[in-house]
Amino acid sequence: MGIRGGKFTRVSNLTWVLVAVIVTVGFYAALSPFPKQYIVQVFTERGIFQYFEVFFSFWALLIVLVKWAKIRVQHRALEFKDLVPADADFVLSPATVGHVLSRLRQECDDPGRFILFGRIEQALSNLKNMGQVGDLDNVLQSQASNDEDVMESSYSLVKGLIWAIPVLGFIGTVQGLGMAIGSFGGVLSTAKDITQLRPALQGVTSGLATAFDTTYVALVAALSIQLLLVMVRKSEEEMMDECKNYCQRNLVGRLRLTPYDRIG
Repeated sequence: MGIRGGKFTRVSNLTWVLVAVIVTVGFYAALSPFPKQYIVQVFTERGIFQYFEVFFSFWALLIVLVKWAKIRVQHRALEFKDLVPADADFVLSPATVGHVLSRLRQECDDPGRFILFGRIEQALSNLKNMGQVGDLDNVLQSQASNDEDVMESSYSLVKGLIWAIPVLGFIGTVQGLGMAIGSFGGVLSTAKDITQLRPALQGVTSGLATAFDTTYVALVAALSIQLLLVMVRKSEEEMMDECKNYCQRNLVGRLRLTPYDRIG
């Protein structure tokens, strides 16, 4: 599409905020033929903050779903079992690392786009250039730590959106209560008999509807997205652990020390 994606499982913020705008407009366009339905009125007649709630909800939901899709793609790298020859006589050393790198680059045009392959490529390139097998485990651990930092930072925006959604709901609640109290208070100051209070009560109920519906929608949306986010994050953490185990089993476990390394 000509748009550069985020690194690993990160999401391009600019791309998906534009998509969220389009989805929000489409959502309200789909509601427009049914203006008298209560559920439609909940989204269209509860003040301006309701529109922001819907937009933020779609934006957060898109980020979570895109991350889930990217995690699935990253997980496919773990299915590649033949990176290091299965021959029991094969050991990984500076002399044989070129064979493994060639095999990796044949299977993947750009290993740097995958967490696992990028980690392996950098570790083996260091081993090939420096020839110190004792440093391989340290390089892998450093890469794992960097990848975990990238993963952690990728959740910052969606966490902020999930926090903002109920806050917008509470602001809408305050706005609705203010409308109700203001409407009723104005009539009380001018009413001369009880019959004049009836239309005022209608204004109060309208304001209360704005107050409670904005909070209701916000809490349901935030809770749903938060639960989905927990599942997606758990899946990514499990994938990162599997990458560590893969490297330990297929790289560190196949190393052979040279005489220089033993003396060192």
